[in-house]
Amino acid sequence: MKEQRVMSLLGLAQKAGKIVSGELAVEKAVRSGKAKLIVVAADGSDNTKKAYQNMAAYYKLPFYEILSKDALGQCIGKHNRAALAVIDEGFSRSLDSILNGK
Repeated sequence: MKEQRVMSLLGLAQKAGKIVSGELAVEKAVRSGKAKLIVVAADGSDNTKKAYQNMAAYYKLPFYEILSKDALGQCIGKHNRAALAVIDEGFSRSLDSILNGK
């Protein structure tokens, strides 16, 4: 149930143009201050997870390991994605509240 809500919200955010995906795009969004939340695939490599987790900690961003690469890519209408960043405050808050069970 929670996964379905997350996937729907990510799809909606993608349609609104409020998601960046791909290693370089996510990194650029985080460094420029546009990213509000980072999502990494649960089945991503340990190095990828650690790199994004460190980045999220440094820039004080919410960080979540959810879904698979396939599911992340599928919900935003793209091929496998190991990471994505939400660049909208509203979508970020909604995703945060779903994932924290609020």
